[in-house]
Amino acid sequence: MSLGTLDNCPRCGTLFVRGVRDVCPKCYQEIEREYEKCSQYLRKRENRGANIQQVSEATGVSIKQITKFIKEGRISIANHPNMGYPCEGCGLLITTGHLCDLCAKELNREISLDNELKERLSAEEQRRRAEKTYRARTEKEN
Repeated sequence: MSLGTLDNCPRCGTLFVRGVRDVCPKCYQEIEREYEKCSQYLRKRENRGANIQQVSEATGVSIKQITKFIKEGRISIANHPNMGYPCEGCGLLITTGHLCDLCAKELNREISLDNELKERLSAEEQRRRAEKTYRARTEKEN
């Protein structure tokens, strides 16, 4: 049986034994209360069209925490058509992943450019090394 490790809670800074959860017991209970507030708010028919900003304002739960609930599958976007969370690149509301299509395309473009640069640098480095390499002359070359 593995024992947990001592760690500081990322929410409140309290020292706790990290085991199954990544927050201290007190913060875990607070997160559960926040989830229950969001869940109760979204269960009401008149709130089913709410967006993440409206849920946050009505419940007092941060957009960051509501986003975690969505990503964990605790709040279903399928049942709430206007619910989305901010793209990690530009803040546009999205319903899946971490980046909107535009930011994902930009990231892929930057990765491609970076790979091309690495290939060019690698080829240039190989050429430089070849120029610096000393070769033994054979008798035929003499």
